[in-house]
Amino acid sequence: MKRVNTAPLNALPTSAEELERCLADPEWRIFSGCLYQIIVKGENEDDEDFVMPFRPNAAQMRFIRRLWHRNLILKARQLGFTTLIAILWLDHALFNANQRCGMIAQDRETAEAIFRDKVKFAYDKLPEEIRERFPLARDSTKELLFKHNNSSVRVATSVRGGTIHRLHVSEFGKICAKFPHKAEEVISGSFQAVPLSGITVVESTAEGATGEFYEMSKRAQALVAKKEPLTPAEYRFHFYAWWQEPAYTIDPAGIYITAEQHDYFAAIEQAMGCKIDMGQRAWYVEKMRNDFSGKEEIMWREYPSTPEEAFQQSTAGNYYAKDMVLLRKRGGIKDVPVLDDVVFTFWDIGRSDGCGIWFMQALRGEDRFISYYEEHNQDLRHYARMLQERGYVYGAHFLPHDADHKRLSDFNHSTREQLQALLPGHTFHVVPRVTELMTGIYLVRKHIKNAYFDLNGTKEGINALDNYKKKWSQSEGRFIDEPDKSNGATEGADSFRQWAQAKELGMIESASSMSTYQEPPPPDWRL
Repeated sequence: MKRVNTAPLNALPTSAEELERCLADPEWRIFSGCLYQIIVKGENEDDEDFVMPFRPNAAQMRFIRRLWHRNLILKARQLGFTTLIAILWLDHALFNANQRCGMIAQDRETAEAIFRDKVKFAYDKLPEEIRERFPLARDSTKELLFKHNNSSVRVATSVRGGTIHRLHVSEFGKICAKFPHKAEEVISGSFQAVPLSGITVVESTAEGATGEFYEMSKRAQALVAKKEPLTPAEYRFHFYAWWQEPAYTIDPAGIYITAEQHDYFAAIEQAMGCKIDMGQRAWYVEKMRNDFSGKEEIMWREYPSTPEEAFQQSTAGNYYAKDMVLLRKRGGIKDVPVLDDVVFTFWDIGRSDGCGIWFMQALRGEDRFISYYEEHNQDLRHYARMLQERGYVYGAHFLPHDADHKRLSDFNHSTREQLQALLPGHTFHVVPRVTELMTGIYLVRKHIKNAYFDLNGTKEGINALDNYKKKWSQSEGRFIDEPDKSNGATEGADSFRQWAQAKELGMIESASSMSTYQEPPPPDWRL
């Protein structure tokens, strides 16, 4: 067991009158170092933990100055926001009557640790003469209820029922990514329990460009761009980059930083109007090299340099995480002009969910994706009309394996037969089924190396590939090899997989050499 070093609190005022004046001042209570203590973990596993008086660090001070009714924090790791909120909520409950302060964590183990090591610890370590003023009516493993004023602080995986005056949701991005049903409960229950006069703080590192935390972040950033006063119902956006933390620096002597990495830091300096010195650069490079095995995508998520970078790469469990990083590094996503040539399409067709279609042209061994289209709850006539309105000359359309299945509800005609009737003169091919999903995944990884994507035309499809991920098994505590269909990425990913499978089988090359597209005869105006 680690030893814990303890630093003493600052002395309380000796005058009773002065003490009362100080206790009535929230700034003195939070900033003086006389009331609250916290546990600070050692930097390394073998380092001692230590107890010290709580004084807000630079990031915490900045947040306190900008605190609003609704707050969203996108941050780098280890900046102490959960500790800060635990102290703020405890202080509020101690000195204000009939208040309900709640903290939500991603799982029960985390909730218990936050309650034990932050809330309960800070209360137990109050100076004895102060703690005697605030006796407990209830002391459980997740809640402190104070006898003197009927206020409480609770830490759980969900907080709902009645009014919540102060609410903090820790690592909401992880909750959205791993426990979507729990995220929905937080949104529909806990968020709604906080009145406009109360305070909500939602904080997290990023967990991919999907889910409610991502959507909330985008909305809050858009409000920043508008530069208009916020209403109490609107979220204030708070971003804390790694380079803003003074502790994230080391001696750069002997640490090799590549020219490419220096270019990256220079680009961040220009984009964010900051200065990243050699000590900070060395810290970043060593953190990525030693803690994350050189994986840039993990640094982007855990220690973002910009708000956009935080969501640039999704969480572990994404099927194409490394492939999309390499695609971007080689410039595979850019302006791709439409050629005076035939267009091939690749489909994923769903009856009750959605349909995704990729549009591709081939040139000198390059597959150039010029557009992506997705829609939900539409019949085949909608997609046939959309193809005609685009005005392309089509070489062939590639459909998933079940497009040849007869469907009695559609008059015993398969999807291919229905499309052929809607689009006479077009050529439709059915891509054979792969027996294992991972076979198709491997084919995408193989062939995407020679693919290019139009920056604007395929934006929605790229987002689907970025966020196509495995399902999280809560019982097993790991990702399993089964697609997670809850984030809307499967239509784009499955239709793209038809391209890779068709390419592997030579179907596209064959269709290119044998394309015999003919414009269908005009309809008879008399009919």
